[in-house]
Amino acid sequence: MEQASNALQLIKRGTEEILVEAELIEKLKKNKPLRVKAGFDPTAPDLHIGHTVLINKLKQFQDLGHDVLFLIGDFTGMIGDPTGKSATRPALTPEQVQANAETYKEQVFKILDPEKTQIVFNSEWMGKMTSAEMIQLSAKYTVARMLERDDFNKRYKSGKSIAIHEFMYPLVQGYDSVALKADIELGGTDQKFNLLVGRDLQKQYGLEQQVVITMPLLEGLDGVQKMSKSLDNYIGITDAPDDMFGKIMSISDDLMWRYFELLSFRPMDEINQWKKEVEAGTNPRDIKFKLAEEIIARFHNQEAATQAQANFIARFQKGAIPDDIDEITLDSGEHEGFPIAILLREAKLVNSTSDAYRMIKQGAVKINSEKVEERNMLIPIGFEGVVQVGKRRFAKVFVK
Repeated sequence: MEQASNALQLIKRGTEEILVEAELIEKLKKNKPLRVKAGFDPTAPDLHIGHTVLINKLKQFQDLGHDVLFLIGDFTGMIGDPTGKSATRPALTPEQVQANAETYKEQVFKILDPEKTQIVFNSEWMGKMTSAEMIQLSAKYTVARMLERDDFNKRYKSGKSIAIHEFMYPLVQGYDSVALKADIELGGTDQKFNLLVGRDLQKQYGLEQQVVITMPLLEGLDGVQKMSKSLDNYIGITDAPDDMFGKIMSISDDLMWRYFELLSFRPMDEINQWKKEVEAGTNPRDIKFKLAEEIIARFHNQEAATQAQANFIARFQKGAIPDDIDEITLDSGEHEGFPIAILLREAKLVNSTSDAYRMIKQGAVKINSEKVEERNMLIPIGFEGVVQVGKRRFAKVFVK
């Protein structure tokens, strides 16, 4: 019982929801390897650390002695995951799916033990399913139940199209749990409906129902939006060590603890002790160094992590400006100068003028090392200098 209790404590770390926890406890009490499944659609070839929240949880199950089933949804990838989409998503070609799947396999083994990980593709069983069997599968769920799903419901009510094949996505994902006889399935909070379909289908097929564990969607560097490449608030696991270190050091001190809980493999007792030390006066920067070092060592190596920290200290803490910054010439046209917000946007130091105003308000914008206080500041014609946003973004700007 104590062993199951300790395992449960580790499993619950960082989780959003466990459905049903009592069932998980009963499974753990059996003291035998459980089949733990997580599915990934190979729609993009590169992972960021937000994706690794789920993979880290798989690693914890692996360390507890359970069997990890890393499912690459090459069949579902050709349907296109409709989760959170306001329009029908284009399907990938088999060639795109296969190329992306190979890249995913290379990247996940930076965390998972390849000797203890079973890579499976759902085309292995879905590709063999006859049209009659597919119709039988579709008979297991009603349209009314499908429309309970939030994104489908919103699209239906707003008159936006929902293609019939999109209803098949949750069914196929659910059937994967039937085919694999999964004991546990992991997924992000946005996948909850699909994960529960798996439970329902297992019951209908006479199998013991899987426990569903949802993991939170990691906030990006801004601490507000979920980590996303499209929002440019991400840390890619293939980023260069220096870039990775700088990005981690740019997160807020509050967000640091969230990253520790979801991304670090250090014991929570140790992390909580560091939190107490910071509250007692320890510089949070020194603790953030530990987070950056661990993550870079995981995706590169310890030597790269040590060097990245040394480079960061030399470049940023001593106030040095990088040698290899972009040089940009901006044309003010017939105007008297460039508004600072537009200059920051045109120099690609921010994503938008509203982002520029936010960074100015936070005191994160500097011109020639002097903080910009005025949000409507005009940069005159003939200006030449170094513009900085935060600790990582620099550009040498000329205004003509």
